[in-house]
Amino acid sequence: MPNKKSAKKRLRQNLKRRERNRAAKSTLKAAIKRAGTRPQEAETLRDAMSTIGKTAKRGIIHHKTAARLASRLQRRVNAAKAAAPAA
Repeated sequence: MPNKKSAKKRLRQNLKRRERNRAAKSTLKAAIKRAGTRPQEAETLRDAMSTIGKTAKRGIIHHKTAARLASRLQRRVNAAKAAAPAA
């Protein structure tokens, strides 16, 4: 445990930020999973892309990680849409 006042404050701040970041990452993962399992719904893809962008903008994930996630999700959705009419 920290002894100095500033270190105690830093600990409190870090705990708050950690919880906020974990919640945001959890929301991000859920949105990606939702969009991947329901590729026919454009709204789920839009929500997932929005969540990816917001998470990167806030610095919770790196911007290149966000770009990679968005790209992979879009490819997965496009592949599912292409396979759906043929099936």
